[in-house]
Amino acid sequence: MKTSSDLKHADHSTQTAFGIDIGGSGIKAAPVDLSTGTFSADRIRIPTPSESTPDAVSAVLRELAGSFDLPKDTPVGIAFPAPIHHGVVPSIANLHASWAGTDLQALATEALGRTVHAVNDADAAGFGEATYGAAQGKKGVILVVTLGTGIGSALIVDGRLLPNTELGHLEIDGFDAESRAADSARSREDLSWSAWAKRLQRYFSVVEALFSPDLIVVGGGVSKHHDDFLPLLDLRAPIVPATLRNKAGIVGAAALAKQASES
Repeated sequence: MKTSSDLKHADHSTQTAFGIDIGGSGIKAAPVDLSTGTFSADRIRIPTPSESTPDAVSAVLRELAGSFDLPKDTPVGIAFPAPIHHGVVPSIANLHASWAGTDLQALATEALGRTVHAVNDADAAGFGEATYGAAQGKKGVILVVTLGTGIGSALIVDGRLLPNTELGHLEIDGFDAESRAADSARSREDLSWSAWAKRLQRYFSVVEALFSPDLIVVGGGVSKHHDDFLPLLDLRAPIVPATLRNKAGIVGAAALAKQASES
């Protein structure tokens, strides 16, 4: 049994929300100071259960929330690796198949005994970058794209999230866009930065023509190599690397939970 000395303490003198980022290999959580977008206590990570069913993941969520001394009214946000439609997971690729059709928001609310707001993980990361990261203070249409195994996307318009855009699955030149332009395609085909940049140019040109963003933010692990490929792109909108990196999902989920609690 945990004692009070075992609990992670957050500074509640400022606005705080709790963010949880569920991934295929790990589930991470931390309280977030919403005045700065920084963690108000050290992040905790627990490996995702090998049999990642809703019940197994719910047990991890309870353990994570119980590891922090959080007031009952603290907003809780969850970033999840699938589309989220009014709290429900319509389809799933990276966790147990039984998640399809599950009401994640209701499940987590019951498991934690707190009101929970669930969002797609790319949306959470994008909102984090728009609110506290590379796009902080920018108005208009902000497009955040994560380049990794696939292509995740988030579209934020004047501070409001348009959820579940899934722009990595646009069909471009007869291909699912992420099959050609994701960082995994660069690695799989051993593409040079310049060869990969040509594919990114095609992808971003199409997305730019569709949405006319005022700023594009590029995240994902490959963004740490942004000097090798972003300068090779020629777009109307400025395109910059993400700054929150792997904190973005937790921060964005927490901020969206606070926003939802006030709406």
